[in-house]
Amino acid sequence: MVGSQLLWFARDIAVLHERRLIGHGGSVDTGRAALQENERRRSELVMAIDDWIARGVPQHRFGATLHTETIGAVIDRLAEASVRAHHALMTLDANDEVLHGAWHHLAELADAYDDLVRDVLAGRRRLPEW
Repeated sequence: MVGSQLLWFARDIAVLHERRLIGHGGSVDTGRAALQENERRRSELVMAIDDWIARGVPQHRFGATLHTETIGAVIDRLAEASVRAHHALMTLDANDEVLHGAWHHLAELADAYDDLVRDVLAGRRRLPEW
């Protein structure tokens, strides 16, 4: 259950993206306070992921190439792409190019995430300390 906390963080970020992009019952609350709260909570979750990674994953600082984003930022982008792809699946025709593009984008992000994790664990990449 080592990664279970990470999965909960990712799920919570996806829920926030869903609220922002799709809303509750199809209506998005575009009020300034709701949008700011959503962004604040997403930022907190990204920082929580980065903190969890910093405490649990050894970083090879010498000789490892610096990645441009933290794991939390990558997971945030993955969560948003996942919400967009699932929404496209539920609302668009099976032959729609937007649907295929959304799933292709999600697959590329997932592959890049896997590569990043593998490289960090092998000491070939290091994560920024933000």
